[in-house]
Formats: sequence, C-alpha cells, structure tokens
Amino acid sequence: MISDQLFFTGINIILAWSVYLVLLTGNLSFAQGAFMAVGCYAAGLLTTKLGMPLLPATLIAAAVSAVFAVILGWPALRVRGIYLILVTVGFTFCIRVLIENIKFLGGVGGFGGMQGADLTAVIIAVVIIGILLWLLSVSPLQRVLDAVREDERVAASLGINVTYVKLLAFAGGAAIAAVGGALYGHFMNFVRPDNFDILVSIYVVLYVILGGVNNLFGAVVGAAIMTLLPEYFRVLADWRPSVFGAVIVVMLLFRPDGLLSFRVVTARLKRRGRSGAEQGTEER
Repeated sequence: MISDQLFFTGINIILAWSVYLVLLTGNLSFAQGAFMAVGCYAAGLLTTKLGMPLLPATLIAAAVSAVFAVILGWPALRVRGIYLILVTVGFTFCIRVLIENIKFLGGVGGFGGMQGADLTAVIIAVVIIGILLWLLSVSPLQRVLDAVREDERVAASLGINVTYVKLLAFAGGAAIAAVGGALYGHFMNFVRPDNFDILVSIYVVLYVILGGVNNLFGAVVGAAIMTLLPEYFRVLADWRPSVFGAVIVVMLLFRPDGLLSFRVVTARLKRRGRSGAEQGTEER
C-alpha cells in the first residue's frame, strides 16, 4: 500500500537525519540501528507493560537512547576514523545480543503487542524533527559544529569544548533514531532483534551519502530514493544490497558530495531570509 511505503520512507528519513546530525561534527556512526532498537523496545515496554500512551513513551525512549549514547560516546568520541566506526559497530552487535538474551523482551522469538503508530504519526515526527534541525542549521550552534568538523584543534583554541559538542550531536542522533524505532515498532506490532542488525545502520549511512553529506535535505532525498525505488522496481528488491553498493560507488566517483551539494539549499534559504530582513530595515 502507498501509505505503508510512505510510512517507511518517513522512518528512513528520520534515521538518515540521526546520521546527519552526527556527521555535522565530522564523525560517522554505525550504531543507529542499535539506538533504533533501544527506542523500539523501551517504548514498547512502556506502552504494553505500563499502559503508557505512545507520545510520552517515545519521548522517554529517546531520552534512554541518548543516555546510552552518552555512556558509549564519552570514551568512544575521543578516537576518530576507523576506530570510532569499529566501536559503534561493536555496540550494535552488543545491543542485539543483549536483547536476544533478555527473556521479558522476548529474546530471539521477538516482542509484540505494540500498536498506535500510523502514517500521521510519522509525518508529525518528520515535520517536528525537520523544523528542529532547520533551526539548528540557522543558529550559532551550527557554526560551532562546523568548526569542530573542519579542525578540532582550531575549535579547541577558540574555547570550544570539542568533546562536549561531539557528545551532544551523538546523543541527539541517538534520540532521533530512537524516535524512528519507537514508531517503527508500534506500526509493525511485532519486532525481532534481527530487525535491527548492522545492515540497518549501513543502509542509513548510505542514504545520507547518496543524498548529500552535511545537507539537511540531502538525507531526505537519499532516504526517499532508496526506500521507494525498490518498491516500484521489484526486480531491484532482491538485489538491494548490490544496487545500493553500485549506486554509492558511482556517486563517489562522479559526485562525491551527493545529489545535493554541501548545504546549498539551506544556505540559499538563509540568505533569502537575511535579504528580506535587510529590505524591511531599509524600508523603515
């Protein structure tokens, strides 16, 4: 159904934004599948066992996921490159094994009974998260994130607490992924640990690379294309990993910045807003 396709597109956009936020500081995380699982199971426990409504359960699950990110990120974010990637990959496997061995979470057999999420819920989540990220992109904090990404030593010399900024973005990305996980679980009604394996994290990173790294709208474009394309071209569905890999190789060779260049749309809209404000001042 079209509504189901749009729902999963919205979930993937949310997950892509969770990676986008981490990338703003120059780091790459392959733990978004794990944070998605934390959000899904935490919200599921609150709604099915405690009878809590979906909205507060989702917010609490996002906070729990952010706490996990802080615990992981405090030592992990002191390293960079391949070492950070290995830490986040290891965390993803640890979360999956942990869930598989907790009986009241259903273990390997899975966890069910969740309900309440629909297309409207995911649209509202996408709009709210998109607005928050847009406000971030036009705020002074964006320049702080840019400074940390471009040169950590220079940023530190300017008085910026680099570790704190990176940890803030990492926790924020985990919270966003948890929101996607909570909505996903309450739409599917039943989930298993293998729904959140390492491939989920890899696919999410590929969405961002395809659409455009460090571009708010690039994550949207990449997630939408990679979600809807296999649905309308069924021959691609069975070859999804191969197609994804081929697309990324082509993009890296011919357009390494992604389909949307570095923050072009955001910059243009920001300049228009400034121009309008300056014209209003002149008229006064």
